[in-house]
This record gives sequence, structure tokens and C-alpha cells, in this order.
Amino acid sequence: MSAGDIIVIPDTLRSWPWPRDINPSYDVCKKESAAWCEAFKAFGPKAQDSFNRCDFTSLAFPLLNREGCRIGCDLMNLFFVIDEHTDVAATAVVRQQADMIMDAIRHPNRPRPVGEWIGGEIARCFWSNATRTATPTAQRRFVEAFQQYMDGVVQQADDRNSSRIRDVDSYFKVRRETIGAKPSFAVNEIHLNIPDEVMADPIVVKLTDLSIDALIIGNDLCSYNVEQARGDDGHNLVTIVMHQYGLDVQQAMSWIGDLHDQIVDEFLHTWHDLPRFDTSPDLEHDFRLYVDGLGNWVRANDSWSFESERYFGKKGREVQDTRKTVLLPRKRDLEPLGV
Repeated sequence: MSAGDIIVIPDTLRSWPWPRDINPSYDVCKKESAAWCEAFKAFGPKAQDSFNRCDFTSLAFPLLNREGCRIGCDLMNLFFVIDEHTDVAATAVVRQQADMIMDAIRHPNRPRPVGEWIGGEIARCFWSNATRTATPTAQRRFVEAFQQYMDGVVQQADDRNSSRIRDVDSYFKVRRETIGAKPSFAVNEIHLNIPDEVMADPIVVKLTDLSIDALIIGNDLCSYNVEQARGDDGHNLVTIVMHQYGLDVQQAMSWIGDLHDQIVDEFLHTWHDLPRFDTSPDLEHDFRLYVDGLGNWVRANDSWSFESERYFGKKGREVQDTRKTVLLPRKRDLEPLGV
């Protein structure tokens, strides 16, 4: 296929039972969090404006209270800072940035060194604010998940700087960390008390893993066109499938759409087999909130991909309805958003 050809994006969530939902506290929390992030001057106004128009947290965390919604907004801002800076850095620099961030999160009450990259202070302030209301179990799981995420970001940087194109299996292994789902799921349980043995239940683990894979596919299908246009599609499942199986863009998207259908079927089947905690109403309540959070996240990711202007510009709703978009010409000299 060549630039100008029509590509059809599979309708991956046509049978997904979770509807699009909005957090009622989002308008207030969005303004507070945007002002908080802008105060650090981590990047230029172009990048901040791009994020401010995304409105992702309202969709991703609809069940959280006001405090949780603010934590979710701040996390999305932190993710954005990390993406904007690590996407254009050498592997060694990304490793240093990752270590700074994790040191800040593990020691949120310790001042950051003078002259350090601003990402460390943003991470410290984010986690210092979050720990004021987060439960101990949620705090521990978040820190563990964020370490895995940052290690994945370093690996992604190494893949990019080495022009490495992975196969499907090894790509999913890395992408399950770089997509940031696990820390986000930890925010979904930020005020819950779910024991480790419940979270370690094979059915719960499987459901969580399936939701992450659904997020990966949904994100990569929608982001592929703009990423390939700027020559930054090496860490995208569409490119991986094209390279591994000798397919063109449309064939790869159809292959990935079939894979997503399998994941949806397995998710819904597993969902019906979830354990119940009838003898502990509080645990049953918290557990069901966590599971609904997984379903909401998959829907939110899909809705945001079309409603924001990040992937389809002003035509997002049209593409969502028709599933059709035009393959963009490839340009390797586009500026990153933060420039």
C-alpha cells in the first residue's frame, strides 16, 4: 500500500459491554492538574496544549472519587512528561531519567538534587500527593508497577535507538510494560483494600493481562498512521506483524483485529468465571470496582483515540464511525511535540 490509500481500522469493541463513561469530578481536577503540571515548565506550550486537549482521565477513571480523579489526572500528566522526554533521548539518558523518577517515587519526602532533570521533581510531587489518601496495598502495587513501566521505557528507547523490530511475542512482552497500564490499574484501586492473594488469583491475573493486551492492540491500531508518517513506528504492533508475516498495512490490521476478537472472547468468558466474596461484602465491593475499572479502561482507550486529535486530527469521530482513514505520507523530519 502507498500514501493516499484507504485503510480500514477494525471495530475491535463492537461487542464490549462497558459503555463510555465520564468522571463527574473531571472538569475541576483537569484544571487543577494542568496548572500543577504547567508550573514545572517541563516542555513548551505546544506540547502542553496537545495534552490538555486529550481529556483522557475523564474516560479512564470514571469510578474514582474526587481525590482519585486528581491522582489519575496527575499520573496522565506524568506519563506525558516521560513520553515527551524519553522518546527523543539516547538509551543511557533514558536509563538515568528512569532511575531519577523511581528514586523520587520511593522517597517522595526527600528534596530532589539541585539542577536535576525536572521529571524527578514532577514524579516526587505526584506521588507525595497521592500517598496522602492511597491505601498501603495500592501504594505498594503502584511502586512495583511503575518500576516495571520505567524499565520497559528504557527497553523501548534501546529498541528505537538500535532500530530493532521485534517479533509479536517479544513485542507484547515489552509493550505490556511501556503502555503504562499496570500503574494505571493501581490508581484504579488507589482507595481500595484488595489482598495480594486475591490479585494473585490466576483468573484475576488472566483478566488483567487480557485487558492490557486489548489496550495495546487498540492503541497501536489507532496510532500507527501518525507514527509511520514520522518514521517512529518500530514500536507498533502493525509494523511488527507486517515485518514478521510479510503483510501490507491492511492485511496486518485485519490480522490484529482477529487477534483482538480472540482476546475479547476470552476476556468475557473469564469475566463470567470470576471468584465471589459473599462472606466479605467490602472485599466483594472493592473487587468488583477493580474489575469494572479494567473494562472501563479498554473502552476509555478506544474512545479517547478517536475523540482526541492526537491520531486523527479533526476527523476522529468520522473515522470512528466509518473506520476508514487515509494512509499518510512518510516524513522522518517531523518535530516531536515537546520541541
